[in-house]
Amino acid sequence: MRLLKVATCNLNQWAMDFDCNLRNIKDSISRAKEAGAVIRLGPELEVTGYGCEDHFLELDTVTHSWECLKEILVGEWTDGILCSIGMPVIRGSERYNCQVLCMNRKILMIRPKMWLANDGNYRELRWFTTWKQADRLVDFQLPDDVSEALSQTHVPFGYGYIQFVDTVVAAEVCEELFTPAPPHAELALNGVEVFMNASGSHHQLRKLDLRIRAFIGATHTRGGVYMYSNHQGCDGGRLYYDGCCCVVINGDVVAQGSQFSLKDVEVLVAQVDLDAVSSLRGSISSFQEQASCKSTVSSIAVPYKLCQSFNLQMSLSSPLKIKYHSPEEEIAYGPGCWLWDYLRRSGASGFLLPLSGGADSSSVASIVGCMCQLVVREIADGDEQVKADAIRIGHYTDGRFPTDSKEFAKRIFYTVFMGSENSSEATKLRAKILADEIGAWHLDVSIDSLISALLTLFQTLTGKRPRYKVDGGSSVENLGLQNIQARIRMVLAFMLASLMPWVHNKPGFYLVLGSSNVDEGLRGYLTKYDCSSADINPIGSISKQDLRSFLRWAAIHLGFSSLAEIEAAPPTAELEPIRSNYNQLDEVDMGMTYEELSVYGRLRKIFRCGPVSMFQNLCYKWGTKLTVSEIADKVKHFFKYYSINRHKMTVLTPSYHAESYSPEDNRFDLRQFLYNSRWPYQFRKIDDLVRKFDGEKVAIVAANKHQAADVTLDHGGGMGVVAAGSGDPRAGF
Repeated sequence: MRLLKVATCNLNQWAMDFDCNLRNIKDSISRAKEAGAVIRLGPELEVTGYGCEDHFLELDTVTHSWECLKEILVGEWTDGILCSIGMPVIRGSERYNCQVLCMNRKILMIRPKMWLANDGNYRELRWFTTWKQADRLVDFQLPDDVSEALSQTHVPFGYGYIQFVDTVVAAEVCEELFTPAPPHAELALNGVEVFMNASGSHHQLRKLDLRIRAFIGATHTRGGVYMYSNHQGCDGGRLYYDGCCCVVINGDVVAQGSQFSLKDVEVLVAQVDLDAVSSLRGSISSFQEQASCKSTVSSIAVPYKLCQSFNLQMSLSSPLKIKYHSPEEEIAYGPGCWLWDYLRRSGASGFLLPLSGGADSSSVASIVGCMCQLVVREIADGDEQVKADAIRIGHYTDGRFPTDSKEFAKRIFYTVFMGSENSSEATKLRAKILADEIGAWHLDVSIDSLISALLTLFQTLTGKRPRYKVDGGSSVENLGLQNIQARIRMVLAFMLASLMPWVHNKPGFYLVLGSSNVDEGLRGYLTKYDCSSADINPIGSISKQDLRSFLRWAAIHLGFSSLAEIEAAPPTAELEPIRSNYNQLDEVDMGMTYEELSVYGRLRKIFRCGPVSMFQNLCYKWGTKLTVSEIADKVKHFFKYYSINRHKMTVLTPSYHAESYSPEDNRFDLRQFLYNSRWPYQFRKIDDLVRKFDGEKVAIVAANKHQAADVTLDHGGGMGVVAAGSGDPRAGF
C-alpha cells in the first residue's frame, strides 16, 4: 500500500488584508503538519483574497504577495510538506492567476491558470491572462529579494505536473474543472494520481451538488485523489464563498468540510491509499488504451517520498454520506455568516432594520437572529476569534461574553416599525412579537406627522394637496403619496442608525439593513430611495417563494414561532388607506404573482430569453391553462415594467448574491437602464404569433415536459389572469 495523508482547507480571507490572509495561511499549514499531512492545499488567490478586483492591476498587490510568500518560505512552514499557495504573478508583461507549489523552503514550480472564469460574477479576464503554452514549462526568474532569500534564481513556470519518487501530483485551478476538456483528463492519462483544485467559488442556492458531482466525475472513471480547497466568508463584496473543502478518491467523497461557518480557518485531513487509484485504472481497458497514446505533458522530478507503506497505526478515510443543506438552511446560514463578516470587519456596532411585519423584513430579522445564534454557538465551541469579535462589537466588559443569543441581539440589533395611518394593527403587532422573539431592541414610531408636514409644505408651495386614489385622487397623486411615506422611512432609518448608539452611550454606528427581494428588484416594485436603499441587503437576491419557505422553516428551527403567521399573511405594502372595500395587495399592484415573477426571471437571465422566446416558451409552459393571447399580455406586461424600472437597479443596495436570476446591475446582470419600454419590434412579432395561433390551447404530451418549456425549475407560474391594478412602476415599501 501507498498511504498518503493530505490536507485541504476553507479560509476566511479578506481582500487586500495581507496580515489577516498570511496569518490564516500559516495557521492552516501548521494544522496540516500537526495532523501529519504531507500535502496542504489552499484556496485560489489566498494571499491577496479572491475579491481584490481592480486592485489586481496594482503592482503593489503583486509585490506584497511575493513578500508574504517569502515570509512563509524562509520559515519552517513548508518543511516536509508540499504546499500549494494561490497568488498573482507577473511574468514579462502578463499577469497570471497562479498556484505556487512549494516544499522544504523552495519553490518547485509555478502553475498559471489556463482557463479563467469570466461569466456571471466573475471577471478574471479583466485582471489576468490565460496561460496558452500548454506544451511546455518555461523558466521564470524570481524577484531579486525572493531569489536571494531562497537561493533560487529560476523556477519552472507553466502547465505540468510534479513526479515524486512514489506518486505524481498536479494542480487544476477552479474554473478549469468545469471546462469541456478539463486538464485532469489529460493529466490522469499521464499518470497523475493527486489533483489539487484551488478555488474561489461563491454560494448560490442549490449549487453545491453541481460542484461535488464534478469532483466525483473527475475521478469516478479515471481514478485519482481529488482535493478541493475554497474560500469561506465575505471577503469584502456581495459574494459569500461557501467553503466545503473536500477530498474525493475514485469517485467517493472521503472528507467534507463545512459549507457555512464563522471560523477563519478550517483544515480537513484525509488518508488515502494510492494503490486503489492504480488498481482502478488498471481495471479499465479504455483508460489503458487511451493512456498508451496520450499527449505528453511536461513534468518536473522531485527526489522525495510522500507516501508511507502499510501501517496499522494509520487508518484510511472511508466514504461519507455527502452533506447538503436544504434551501431554507442555506438562506439562514449563508446570509447569516455574510452579515457577521461584514459587521465585524466594517467597524459597525450593530444593525438597524425597518421592520414592517411583512415577509421580507421579517426574513431579514430572522437571518440576524440566526447570526446571533451561530455566534453564541461558536463561542460555546471554543472559537476565540469569534469570541473576541463578539466582545468588541457587543461592548462586553469585566470578562463577560455572549452566552445567550437574545441577550446578544439586544446589544447589536435595533428594529423599528415606522407606521402610518395606512398601517394595520396586525403588522404592527407582528413586528413587535418577532423582535421580542429574536431579542432585538424594538422601536415603534408613527411617521404621520412627518408626512403631514411635507404635504403642508407642498400645499404652501403649489396651492394643491394630493389625495389617494380611493379618496378620489388621480394615479399621479396616489403614487406621490406612497413615495413620500417610503422615502421618509429611509431618511428616518439612517438617522436612527447613526444616532441611536449615541443615545445609548455606545461608540460607533449601526448598519442599515435593506429587505427587498430579487423578484421586486426584477419587476421594479420598490420606490427608489426608500427602505430598499440601505447599507447592505441579505435577501436582495432571494426569491419571494424561497423566502416564504424559509419563514416556515425558521418558525420551527430558529424558534421564531410568529413567523408562521407572518408567512400566511398576503403581501401588502400598506402605503394606501385601508377601506372596507379596498385593501392594497402587492400582486394586484404588480399585475403579476411572485410565482410568475420567478418564472420570468429565470427565463430572462438563466435561459437568456428576450420577449419573443419567452412568449414561445411560456406557450408550452402555460398553454394548457391560458390562451396564447393571455400569455402574450403577461409577457408584454412584464417586459414593460421591467424596462421602465431598470434604472432602479443602478442604485440597488449591495445584496448577498444567492440566486442565478438576480437583476443586480453592478457586475452580475449588465444591461442598459434606458429602454424603449414599448418594445415595438419584439411585441409586433409576438402579435404576429398570437394572430396565427389565437384561441388555441397548446397540447403538451408527456414527452414535452422535460424540454425547453419546463426550464423553470418547478416554479409553475400563476395560471389565472391577474388584474393590472394601478400599474404603478414605483409604488412599494
